[in-house]
Amino acid sequence: MQSRAVPAFYFDGKTSRKHAVELTVAAGVASISGEAQRQAPLSELRVSEPASRAARKVTFADGAYLEIADIDAFAELLASTGYQEPLVVRMQQSWRTALYATVALVVILALGYRYLLPAASGLIANALPESVERRIGSGTLAFLDQRAFAPTTLPVAQQESIDSRFRALQPPLQGAPDYRIIFRKSKIGPNAFALPSGEIVLTDELVRLLDDDDALMGVLAHELGHLHQRHLMRRLIQGSAIAATATLLFGDVSALIASIPPLMLDLKYSRDIELEADDYAIAMFKANGISLDKLARTFEKLDSQPGEFSPYLSTHPPSKERIDRILKARME
Repeated sequence: MQSRAVPAFYFDGKTSRKHAVELTVAAGVASISGEAQRQAPLSELRVSEPASRAARKVTFADGAYLEIADIDAFAELLASTGYQEPLVVRMQQSWRTALYATVALVVILALGYRYLLPAASGLIANALPESVERRIGSGTLAFLDQRAFAPTTLPVAQQESIDSRFRALQPPLQGAPDYRIIFRKSKIGPNAFALPSGEIVLTDELVRLLDDDDALMGVLAHELGHLHQRHLMRRLIQGSAIAATATLLFGDVSALIASIPPLMLDLKYSRDIELEADDYAIAMFKANGISLDKLARTFEKLDSQPGEFSPYLSTHPPSKERIDRILKARME
């Protein structure tokens, strides 16, 4: 049985001339008649996907094609042959399927961000050559020295005392990272952070705020924990996953360096990262016989500072849970 004729235009694929024709189907064979005549088995034809503003096409094996003039008649012809649109097309045309796919994509992205991206950022950070970390650290420190820091005003004897006391402490783990304590006067208030290149920056304002060597040891041990776990690199890679990964893989870190200083000024460590650094500080205090009460009081004192007066809290969010956890570690 022959199908109803469908008006169309035929293009031979060699010239731009179009031929007015009619398309019919009978016994699994498509035929066109009119200004051009041709036949072909249905199995050799390709039908374009439906689009709201575009004519559908039927393409022959040699590149010639039909441009359908009557979409509704063509839909009836397709139905009569038992033709089914590809699964992807049918899914696109179903709002329920589109909604389910959107929800699934959001869930996948959320799980990837929560679990896969942190794991991947850790692997990338651990695989980086030291030269990259040194360049990032020196570039960041140079930027901050121009914009946020001034030379320290602490007496040299006080700087040496803090440095020598911390270096006398036994690290809790084998393979402790190399580090260097750097003192700076800050334009943004009391703060401390560790750069990927091994510098632990301690501001004059934080030294004066704590006014306690044991408290300073707690801050430095916490920052050494961040350095040991390469937290900053992991956060930088995680925060700009695609750009940072491509930059690091292909070797040009200048763009990444430019993005680090502004990020550091607004960098907030996650709960898990804070706990990792706390665990390192706890282990370091225990290894050296220093009371964990002193470590807890360090963060209690920082926690008591109003947020607007304590930039340290903008990069290390306060948490009563963390303080309680330190105190509980006394019994372990």
